[in-house]
Amino acid sequence: MASTSCSASATAASSSWRVAGLSARRSAAVAPAIASVRARRARPVAFTVAAGAVEKPWKPLDCRLVLEDGSVWPGKSFGAKGTCLGEVVFNTSLTGYQEILTDASYAGQFVLFTCPEIGNVGINLEDMESTKAHMGGMIVRHNSLNVSNYRSVKTLPEYCVEQNVIGISDVDTRAITMRLRDTGSLNGIITTDATKTDAELTAMAKDWTIVGKDMISQVTCSETYEWTEGTAAEWEWAAAAKVAKAGTYHVVAYDFGIKHNIMRRLVSFGCRVTVVPAATPAAEVMAMNPDGVLFSNGPGDPSAVPYAVAAAKEILGQVPVFGICMGHQVLGQAFGGTTFKMKFGHHGGNHPVRGPSGQVEISAQNHNFAVDPASLPAAVQVSRVNLNDGTCAGMVYPEMKAMTIQYHPEASPGPHDSDSSFEDFVKMMAEHKK
Repeated sequence: MASTSCSASATAASSSWRVAGLSARRSAAVAPAIASVRARRARPVAFTVAAGAVEKPWKPLDCRLVLEDGSVWPGKSFGAKGTCLGEVVFNTSLTGYQEILTDASYAGQFVLFTCPEIGNVGINLEDMESTKAHMGGMIVRHNSLNVSNYRSVKTLPEYCVEQNVIGISDVDTRAITMRLRDTGSLNGIITTDATKTDAELTAMAKDWTIVGKDMISQVTCSETYEWTEGTAAEWEWAAAAKVAKAGTYHVVAYDFGIKHNIMRRLVSFGCRVTVVPAATPAAEVMAMNPDGVLFSNGPGDPSAVPYAVAAAKEILGQVPVFGICMGHQVLGQAFGGTTFKMKFGHHGGNHPVRGPSGQVEISAQNHNFAVDPASLPAAVQVSRVNLNDGTCAGMVYPEMKAMTIQYHPEASPGPHDSDSSFEDFVKMMAEHKK
């Protein structure tokens, strides 16, 4: 036993010396490298915050929405940089942000989208409602990181940069919408400028108003032109449009900010469309020998465009006329009525409207002003009523061959329930030509 124990001890001692010798040789080999690393760590390094900062995997809050009530909503910017002022409205449409972005009726406004995901289908070349973006700013809950659509040619942020539109995302759009419903539409400022204080921005918002401003003159065309494009065959759904003969009726359209799809629908229903600037005198329009005159959609306060009302008064009774949105409000004044500013307006693609027959249409709407039905002459009939708040959504003046609607029969975006209004206008022109 003693012999065995001593032998084991000797073996262990021999093994320990071999391990120790190996460790010593390894330590000697790596010592210079360790010393070099320690020297570098000990050496002082000069660097700036920007150069030494680790890039975060998320975008920082670099933008603010400041409302005239003093509330401040930090968010993340996309699109253009800078500072922009406008009236904040909310839109409840679930689709069609590109059409809304390019709708001239939103000039002077910021649009808050209640749909939480915006930008997911990018921007395509077919869905433009004008030649450029008109709204001042976009307010969204989430700007989609991914684009997935076969027609997309660029992302929403890329388009906003091109069009100088400031966007802000990652704000509580639900809370802002509730605030606008409670208090009414508010002026606001979107800025990426960190040097301006919240108090300065609040004061700027308070000092501005869209009431009394002629916004039409900023968006109308500069000269007369012909529009010849109809709705593409793959998108056509109206039986009457499919059998309409091209160029049967000549319609002169006042451009108050006219949407492309209004003109497409007129062409599809057999009309030749001539578009004129908003300030074109009535005599010049009548000299074109129209079968009917359209007063289009547009932005701003209808009481601030007396020249448009004067032209409408002069044309009334000579040929059939059709007013859409701003055109509805202009004709309402030409009839002898007045308009008023609504609390937060109608902006979305799901507004129920009851028509003359009692049938309910789900409509696309975009307006902050309305015609006061109590101010209208007895000869004017309120033909349509918005079922959400009872406001006037359409008028008919039989003696003057006039019809109006306070919403978008072409939709774009929105449902097609009201497309028959174009057919009604064509029937009026057909009856007038007999």
